[in-house]
Amino acid sequence: QVQLGESGGRLVQAGGSLRLSCAASGRTLRNYAMGWFRQAPGKEREFVATIRRSVGSTYYADSVKGRFTISRDNAENTVYLQMNSLIPADTAVYYCAARNSDYGSPDEKRYDYWGQGTQVTVSS
Repeated sequence: QVQLGESGGRLVQAGGSLRLSCAASGRTLRNYAMGWFRQAPGKEREFVATIRRSVGSTYYADSVKGRFTISRDNAENTVYLQMNSLIPADTAVYYCAARNSDYGSPDEKRYDYWGQGTQVTVSS
């Protein structure tokens, strides 16, 4: 069992930056591909980014490509999402998820464990 806890969400102005963290307990994250997803009010949860378990290659949704960076520190058992050039459309609850596989996925149904989420609000 893996417990995931997100942090770092807050209110920020458009054009600003935030770094979200996802800390794990229970098991080491080095065994899991990791993903970030988000859910805006009244919308379905959507894929943001994923990082492989092994070589750390990444994949992003088109809406965040070039602005967001996913990374992992297996020694700290933590995954990060660096978010730059934030826009109001980025406002959402952000969730991290772990998948017991080398490869992540943009399909949320393929993930085994989820955090509770952290709120990011971008004001215009």
